[in-house]
Amino acid sequence: MEKITVSETNERLDNYLSKYLEITRSQVKKNIDNIYVNGQNQKCGFILSAGDVITYEFKEDEEIKPENIKIDIVYEDDDIMVINKPNGLVVHPGAGNSSGTLVNALMYLSKNLSDINGEYRPGIVHRIDAYTTGLLVVAKNNEAHNILAEEIKTKTAKRKYYAIVWGTFNNTSGTIDAPIGRDPNNRLKMKVIDGGKEAITHFKVLKKFKRASLLELELETGRTHQIRCHMEYIGHPIVNDPVYGNHSLIDNSGQALHSFELTLIHPRTKEKMTFKVETPECFNKILKIMEEE
Repeated sequence: MEKITVSETNERLDNYLSKYLEITRSQVKKNIDNIYVNGQNQKCGFILSAGDVITYEFKEDEEIKPENIKIDIVYEDDDIMVINKPNGLVVHPGAGNSSGTLVNALMYLSKNLSDINGEYRPGIVHRIDAYTTGLLVVAKNNEAHNILAEEIKTKTAKRKYYAIVWGTFNNTSGTIDAPIGRDPNNRLKMKVIDGGKEAITHFKVLKKFKRASLLELELETGRTHQIRCHMEYIGHPIVNDPVYGNHSLIDNSGQALHSFELTLIHPRTKEKMTFKVETPECFNKILKIMEEE
């Protein structure tokens, strides 16, 4: 059984697990018989209190099937596909979550996807969180996958993000060089810890608001939740992040974090390619709120 200690109060059980496990509420409902709060089986609408302990064990994942899910393909050829991922779309199947993911959509669109990362992650070279929007690259064969993975590892591939964070900065730019590992007190979070994996994030302040800032960030490494964890670490958590930071949420659309630019070397042609996408409506909504304060 997996265990979570609740850090928030007055939150429905299904909403809480949906946010922290990045699965849908229907997937929580499907597994509700195997979810317990303080040792007692509870319904989806049970209201949690800070300090409650949730234990759960999800059913074995079902067969992953192709699904006709509309996605925005920015670029595609025989080797790669570049996707502009929308808000709320989980990248690959996981615990209790075998449908409605980007992988299900990719399987519908293409019979040719790399299988290096196993049957639950065909084509997936790297990922972004469910409520982070923007660009990621998919490999359509194993040769392309290996080359792209090496580009990410050697920092040849470049990924840039926009984020709206709480607070303002004295400096116009900075670098966060702080190792990241699993939070020992909450396995669903990452944390800056001694002995963690190297993690480096560069940022520039693009605009200051009354109580927030618009940043451009570039990843030098690609750890799980790296930007979200690093921004919390320096005292500027991302606006609307349900996991990192203790600020109230503006809505349920998730953190104001968008992958707007991806640069890579094409695995076959060796051409340098840069892709850019505009910020989505959910990001622009939060930006407008900050601008008008």
